[in-house]
Amino acid sequence: MLVCYTKHELRQALTELRVNGSVGLVPTMGYLHEGHMALVARARAENKVVAVSIFVNPTQFGANEDLSTYPRDSERDLQILRDAGVDVVFTPTAGEVYLLDADTHVETGYLSRVLIGRIRPKHFRGVATVVTKLFNIFQPDRAYFGCKDYQQLTVINKMVADLDIPVEVIGIPTVREADGLALSSRNVRLTSKNRAAAPVLCQSLDRAEVLVAGGGATVHSVKKEILDLLAGMPSGVVESVDIRDAGTLAPMRGRIASAAVVLLAVRFESVLLIDQRVVTPSNNR
Repeated sequence: MLVCYTKHELRQALTELRVNGSVGLVPTMGYLHEGHMALVARARAENKVVAVSIFVNPTQFGANEDLSTYPRDSERDLQILRDAGVDVVFTPTAGEVYLLDADTHVETGYLSRVLIGRIRPKHFRGVATVVTKLFNIFQPDRAYFGCKDYQQLTVINKMVADLDIPVEVIGIPTVREADGLALSSRNVRLTSKNRAAAPVLCQSLDRAEVLVAGGGATVHSVKKEILDLLAGMPSGVVESVDIRDAGTLAPMRGRIASAAVVLLAVRFESVLLIDQRVVTPSNNR
């Protein structure tokens, strides 16, 4: 496995590797878990060359967010990727990715300002900018992202379509712990009390799925059921409960008659956890 620290090294490596066939990119912020490895496995199955980036992107963190405490273990990550048969890894510094006087940003407008974008202003501008840079640096044929970050995936799909970026974006279903908690690098920062409470996000999504599948459920009734479940948490603060059109993230009102995505954000002390589920009425399946 080739490990590259500069854009020049990476481009040279990919020039040689690309002759073997298509390149699949898995962008990550490191501290890898089975969710990341599901992306790597899919990339391995669909491409001749598998490339991974490990970069904790500072531009998607706000002033009071967890950039300094975000978990990191580069040696562990690199060994995991070697064992998985990854071909090339790009693990740059922030100074390698961003010029000191960089003043260009990529933003999707509406999609960047709603939901998590309302809670974390400029977060999706940072995401869209760094992903655009990674697409330009790697020039992959396909790129793989987890569906847990549903709004992020929607932002990236919109960005790729609007800017005519020649990459196929592929979303991979959320990987979960045995008790339903969605895998996240941030989970290691949960206290034992908060870790015990956190599966209520998945339980709430399970309930929403049952309600919508039965037909007749409304946005208001599903939100109320979820909020009632979350109110029973021994810890955690609900940041948002949203039900949106699964394709566009447009607000929905009244009866849920088509595919919707339920998006949850709950803060456990300094750790913000998100989860989602696409739910569909039985008559639309």
